[in-house]
Amino acid sequence: MANNTLFSSLKSKFPRAFAKNEAGGRAYQLTPKQALAQMAATGTFGGAYYASAQNQLDTVRTLIDKIDDNQYLAQLAVYARERAYMKDMPAALLVALSNRDTELMHRVFDRVVDNGRVLRTMFQMIRSGQFGRNSLSSSLQRAFARWLNEASVGKLLSASIGHDPSLRDVLRMARPTPKDNQRRALFGWLTDKELDKWAPASAGDLPETVRKLIAYRAADSVEAQIQLLDGDGLSVRWDLLADAALGPAVWKAIARQMGPQALRMNLNTLLRHHVFSKGWRDNEMVDYVANRLSDVDEIRRSRQFPYQYLAASLNASAEVPHKIKAALHQAAEISCGNVPELPGPVVIGLDTSGSMSMAITGRRGRGATSTMRCVDVAALFAAAMLRRNPDSVLIPFDTQAYSAQFDPADSILSLSKRLAKFGGGGTDCSIPLYFANTMYRDRRFAGAILVSDNESWVGTGRYGSTGVITEWQAFIKNQMRLGGHDIAAPKLVCVDIQPYETTQAPERGDILNIGGFSDAVFNVVAAFISDDTQRFVAEVESIVL
Repeated sequence: MANNTLFSSLKSKFPRAFAKNEAGGRAYQLTPKQALAQMAATGTFGGAYYASAQNQLDTVRTLIDKIDDNQYLAQLAVYARERAYMKDMPAALLVALSNRDTELMHRVFDRVVDNGRVLRTMFQMIRSGQFGRNSLSSSLQRAFARWLNEASVGKLLSASIGHDPSLRDVLRMARPTPKDNQRRALFGWLTDKELDKWAPASAGDLPETVRKLIAYRAADSVEAQIQLLDGDGLSVRWDLLADAALGPAVWKAIARQMGPQALRMNLNTLLRHHVFSKGWRDNEMVDYVANRLSDVDEIRRSRQFPYQYLAASLNASAEVPHKIKAALHQAAEISCGNVPELPGPVVIGLDTSGSMSMAITGRRGRGATSTMRCVDVAALFAAAMLRRNPDSVLIPFDTQAYSAQFDPADSILSLSKRLAKFGGGGTDCSIPLYFANTMYRDRRFAGAILVSDNESWVGTGRYGSTGVITEWQAFIKNQMRLGGHDIAAPKLVCVDIQPYETTQAPERGDILNIGGFSDAVFNVVAAFISDDTQRFVAEVESIVL
């Protein structure tokens, strides 16, 4: 009998693609676990280029119904929150889990609901009735009540920012029994109850931070507010102070209390309140903000993405001081410092097609859509990989490859902005591999990484496969020609940054499909190309509950 590995049918190397993607192109269907992991790592319920927000929700619910592994749902909820840093999807998974396994739901509740924003999101999803109920079950009520009683004063104050639903709505439905008079007074204040209804608590039982906040809001002079902030140590989220701030001097004091993430996200707000603008600008304040933004220890300790610095850079007003803008570039460089080195150079395909012009958070209603596009995120991801692995080849593409010249002195933000300007046409995800097989056929690569929404619809493959698989088989053959059997077989990674259910290459030993744009993606990609057995679903299943 001949060796089946060496003499297998040629057609078997080209698996037929029976599915159609959202753009109408030939594609491979992901398994329910793979597809749900993809949704959890990228979905925002914001409407993608080819799918509405309702489509995303319907898909998530359908996929959950297809998975009878409750532990996997719990692990995925934790993964989506702790490693992918998503907000809406972890809450949705936790609501679904509450209908299927209350013990598991309680076990992971505090890891998923790690702040008031996620708590209110989960409450909103329950109240909507989209997951089969429109009120808190007794089990969920216990979980909410526990969180509300155990959360710090600062967490509860932060949770009180925002409405629809408000924290007041949550408290009124969860009806937690206060653990002591301080918490009873705090709940009374947060729900705007009349003072005589706080009994046996009184205003004197309010936490010191709340009493100072009340005094700050009632202060009638700039000096009194600054004294409370700087002298008396009132330290709360800036949003709680903004409406009552009496002038630029108070705003400077507020800025000094902001963390690096808040500073990054609110540069235009600080500018608007004359913290930097002409007449109120001083070098000390500019230096302070720039130093906080680019502080190495702060960046490594916090959970900020490189693309968030790009978002801040893109959104910053022209009047924001140059030194602060330069600090954003420096911070982005630092945040890419943990991007892993690969075992060899790779081909990096960057999708710059028209569908990649969609906002990364999707269409979320009037005034809520992010200016950060999918192509901006993909370009930054590709640029970060190239920066850490400079012998790699980066190929922007739509239905053709674009020649991109790179200046090594360019900052990663400048590079990504330039890359995002290519293309805008249709999508042919096989182009980077074809380019590698022709223009770079005499160079050895450890593999290829495609960063795309995988909505390829131009071009066809052999034997009913996709164009990506056809070119990937040619890539493998060519690399083995160059290196013989003394090298590891190349690996293909398809990084999908939009929540769809299909891909251009089926999951198999040499191919990994992964969703997301967080730091965790870099590590999974590196592990796979380095011949580690770690894969996307396996990464989720490695979560210890």
